[in-house]
Amino acid sequence: MKAVLSWSGGKDSCYAAMQALKQGIQPTVLLNMMNENGRVSRSHGLTTSILAQQAQQIGVPLVGIPATWNAYESKYIQALQDIKQTYAVEAVVFGDIDLAPHREWEEKVCEQAQLQAVLPLWQHNRLTLVHAMLGEGMQCVIVSCNTLMGVDFLGKTLDTSVIEALVALGVDPCGENGEFHTVVVDCPLFAQPIQLPNYRKEVYQDYCFLVWEED
Repeated sequence: MKAVLSWSGGKDSCYAAMQALKQGIQPTVLLNMMNENGRVSRSHGLTTSILAQQAQQIGVPLVGIPATWNAYESKYIQALQDIKQTYAVEAVVFGDIDLAPHREWEEKVCEQAQLQAVLPLWQHNRLTLVHAMLGEGMQCVIVSCNTLMGVDFLGKTLDTSVIEALVALGVDPCGENGEFHTVVVDCPLFAQPIQLPNYRKEVYQDYCFLVWEED
């Protein structure tokens, strides 16, 4: 079965793709929703060049769709319909773990595009999942986080010691509630690791971000 990957560039979407591949599902194209100007991703603030590197290392095309929040759903459905026609995909792979409203939305948009929603990580234990990601060779860097974690966590590679620090703070180790986001720099899907551009750290209201210098 050929599938489009609903791709944030972070650990959950990547690990979902890895698990889908084990189930015989073939990653065929990456779909990422961008902000209005099409320069950075809506979910994780990753630049097009970072996402393109990931797609290149997986060996699949990247489809980036600029959208406002108001037009997000309609643009997403249209993108799925276009990808289905162009690449003959049958399913969409998502990285959500246990937030029911997210799954409901994903199943709704897939139904509109007549595609199957696949959630390989669904209902898995969050702490077990993040350790499994590391155990299977995933390397990822924290690109944004809440102020409870603070700017010191930005740019850190997610490893056992960082996971322990998150748990000690009471932060979900997968960041499923939006506590932090990551970018995958290497994993078994990649032919070679990707190279991140230089960055600076910024705090805006109640969230901390890496701002890429290529911007």
